[in-house]
Amino acid sequence: MLLLALSSCMSKSYELVWSDEFNANGPLSAEWTFEQGFQRNQELQWYQPQNAWVEDGCLVIEARREQVPNLNYREGSRDWRWSRKQADYTSACVTTQGRHEFLYGRFEVRAKIPTASGAWPAIWLLGNQWEWPQNGEIDMLEYYIKNGQPSILANVCWGGHERWTPVWRESATPFTHFLTKDPQWAEKFHIWRMDWTPRHIRLYVDDELLNEIDLKESSNQGFSGNTENPFNTKVKGVGHYLLLNLAIGSNGGIPDDSQFPLRYLVDYVRVYQVKKR
Repeated sequence: MLLLALSSCMSKSYELVWSDEFNANGPLSAEWTFEQGFQRNQELQWYQPQNAWVEDGCLVIEARREQVPNLNYREGSRDWRWSRKQADYTSACVTTQGRHEFLYGRFEVRAKIPTASGAWPAIWLLGNQWEWPQNGEIDMLEYYIKNGQPSILANVCWGGHERWTPVWRESATPFTHFLTKDPQWAEKFHIWRMDWTPRHIRLYVDDELLNEIDLKESSNQGFSGNTENPFNTKVKGVGHYLLLNLAIGSNGGIPDDSQFPLRYLVDYVRVYQVKKR
């Protein structure tokens, strides 16, 4: 009876404003954009569009052990993105940047993540205004090595006093917590959810609350005069776009090459917002 009541409450207050059910086999729709090349965290993978497609009702993001040239290579560069002649892994990062950007709502992503050593799957959002971290980052899901053990993370950050210095509100749950409840957890799909209102951000997996952030505390701390709250602001045009990616290495640990290719499967992405009266 309680579940029915909650479902009824949600149906009265929220409406679906955007979704992708990934029902049409083939390339992703124009609802998505792709990151390309080396991007962040000195990760090992080269992002490219051909590593993501729709198959059997799911978005497939596939990480492969393969060598590709770094098209941005610059001899003598000290920047890791340009100093490597090649990448030894490929993968994909798909985003809604420039297509769909949101402020507040309920976000649901049903996915099955790879958990082999080296894998770093993520569901996250970035703000479309200001540079990181003043733009705000929300990590609905990250799976990587934290405190020496594989963990499920649900994090939020915003800008500190110095440039590129974030203020984190972190939650890291050891992966053993989930395996103790279900030894087959990694073989199944799970639902990651965010409830985002002007007052709070709450992050869940399978209805288990992982992290809660009071948005009274999430204002940028003044670098370059920026004291805006990226998660609760009246600045026109501010919104956050969604990213789905499978990184390799870095926080994910040393890749186990025997497990490649790795597949990250996403059944659906749904965004609900409060109904307008």
